[in-house]
Amino acid sequence: MITVQSTMALGQWTTFDWWPPVGWWPDAARDLLVQGPCASATYVLPAAAPSVHSARSFTTGTLAGWGLAELTENMELVVSELATNALRHGLRLSEPHGQRPVHMSLVRRGPLVTCAFTDPGSSVPVLRYPGPLDAGGLGLHIVDSLSHRWGWSALAPHGKIVWAVLS
Repeated sequence: MITVQSTMALGQWTTFDWWPPVGWWPDAARDLLVQGPCASATYVLPAAAPSVHSARSFTTGTLAGWGLAELTENMELVVSELATNALRHGLRLSEPHGQRPVHMSLVRRGPLVTCAFTDPGSSVPVLRYPGPLDAGGLGLHIVDSLSHRWGWSALAPHGKIVWAVLS
């Protein structure tokens, strides 16, 4: 587990160096904040299918270490969906910046934990309504139903961060 602190301004992060400072929190979820312990942990996901399982294991261990094991089941589902999306849609190996890794971060602020994934892709996460015979497309609905709030932001010069807040 990697714990990181930084004094950089929020607007200065890029897809290359985004490692959340302990105090980081998505702007769109600032109204959820309460007082309590702060911590962060980051994991780099290789561009391979087993990375989703590794991300879930990393999540389980981190939450247990923070004394938040009760979040594990829901957070594992959210991590699975966001990791799969980041690896499937965020990495385009044919693009020059597609060789950049996916970073997963867990950021604790009191009883709340944000799960955030950065990837170099330009595709935007959108809730879609798949047909009855579609093989996928419900992942963000799962994230939406299990989290207090979720969202995404573009990173400079390219890439994005997708996050979800659970408690």
